[in-house]
Amino acid sequence: MSEHTGADLAVIGARLRTNTADHVGATALLVRDGRIASLGGDAAIRAEAEAAGIPVRDLAGATVTPGLFDSHTHPHWAADVTAGIDLGGRGSIDEIRDALAAEHARLPEGAWLRGWNLEYEPFEGTGMRGDLLADAAPGRPVALICYDLHTGLGTAPALAAAGITGPRDFADASEIVVDADGVPTGELREPTAYNLLFDAAPKPTRDAERDALRDMFRRLAAVGLTGGAIMDGKDRTVDLLAELESRGELDHRVTVHHWHAVGDTDDDAARVIDGKDRRGRLWRTGAIKLFSDGVIDTGTAWLHTPDACGDGRAAFWPSWERYGEVVRKYHDAGMLIATHAVGDYAVNRVLDVYATLPARPGLPFHSIEHLEVLADEDVEKLRAFNAERPAGEGVTASMQPLHMQWRAADHSDNWAARLGEGRDATGYRVRSVLDAGARLTLGSDWPVAQYDPRIGMAWARGRHTPGEAQAHVFEPEQRLTGEEALLAYTLWPAQARGHEDRGRLAPGAVADLTVWGADPVEATPDELPEVPIRLTVVEGRVVFEG
Repeated sequence: MSEHTGADLAVIGARLRTNTADHVGATALLVRDGRIASLGGDAAIRAEAEAAGIPVRDLAGATVTPGLFDSHTHPHWAADVTAGIDLGGRGSIDEIRDALAAEHARLPEGAWLRGWNLEYEPFEGTGMRGDLLADAAPGRPVALICYDLHTGLGTAPALAAAGITGPRDFADASEIVVDADGVPTGELREPTAYNLLFDAAPKPTRDAERDALRDMFRRLAAVGLTGGAIMDGKDRTVDLLAELESRGELDHRVTVHHWHAVGDTDDDAARVIDGKDRRGRLWRTGAIKLFSDGVIDTGTAWLHTPDACGDGRAAFWPSWERYGEVVRKYHDAGMLIATHAVGDYAVNRVLDVYATLPARPGLPFHSIEHLEVLADEDVEKLRAFNAERPAGEGVTASMQPLHMQWRAADHSDNWAARLGEGRDATGYRVRSVLDAGARLTLGSDWPVAQYDPRIGMAWARGRHTPGEAQAHVFEPEQRLTGEEALLAYTLWPAQARGHEDRGRLAPGAVADLTVWGADPVEATPDELPEVPIRLTVVEGRVVFEG
């Protein structure tokens, strides 16, 4: 099969949320070769379509928005990670063991037992130890990953297969946790350490890996997503995207951020820069992802003051100057940079580095990912940073309010307990960031949290568990409006990446469309996750129909 080209399509009888001030009252649009050709009334668009032999769909009052874009996601990684068992919601060691034992009984002899979505709370009293789970799958390698993708846990057979026998020095803040005798406990902090474990597990064939990525994109389309930013890109990711497109099986518009690890050399960076213009019709490279810190739950976030366990005062990079050198290298190459910064001090220091970068007329500026906690001084620093730059050329704040779902109203959750008394109120300050003049984009960090953008928008707007009338509302003053939440999944991500032909319904724009059974702006946060997705359209092609 040859790669897809844009399709022709006409829709009428719709409510259009165009994200522009034009075409007020339009109820129909026409797509030619994957781009919006015109908007107008039903009769005019129908006549134009029929004259050209273009099929017409009557949407019977459904709402059309620009296609939804997840600004921080890991679909390639997720296709592998989620092949194991989902351990989410298992609140005790016994519940985890029961799930592992059931999977152990199902698997053939010699197979690895993989699990994902593991939570930290069951291990608060014991620490994360593989021996607590060993009797659930005797003799079988067990490799688990926590929901935030920052900690792995392995049993003794898995550690042995991976050659993990003691501590090691890593170029970044990764760690093989050991006991007082120097014996690994099974806890592996951060990717450089836990990848030793998962790299030892059996791998799918290339065809299976490709098909799993294809199917993952189709799952994303079923919830209205037309595209996303892959934040852990590898050369293999790019090769698979190219292959899918050549087979006519790519149904998603993708930007690949290559992951620059702390231990990567200048030669590694040069190789990525050499390939920065590699792209297809629906995918492109030219972007970078770096880490400045870890996560609050493991004490690896970089904070202004130590957390309740005395942790949180170290960067992910042993040399912060080296981080600055790497950022400048990619910046000068014209690439778009996204830096993971969860802790408030990490955000502060990343802004310091970004402030040293020279102007690049015509190119978008970089993003900070997560900004999970922010002190008032960091919000003001963000405000000053953007105020010093021309309109639209400031830093982008890429955030995930739906990660609040693991918080507890009584502050007993691991995240709040780690931060210490009162500091959890500085979490997920999307309203503060927006009011500070930063461009805000929203995403899921899938498979850390659900990929469904309806859930993401519901949390950004309601800041409570959707559908639970009595649920606690976290920092209600930080809630977004319905229109802001939609813009943060449509127009604002397009602007953050310098695309003038995306994120809006207008002549010349790419025809990436999400068709809703009700208006997502007018639906309440509690109603939003249940609003049906009627169609998902990429370049005029219907890739999902509900």
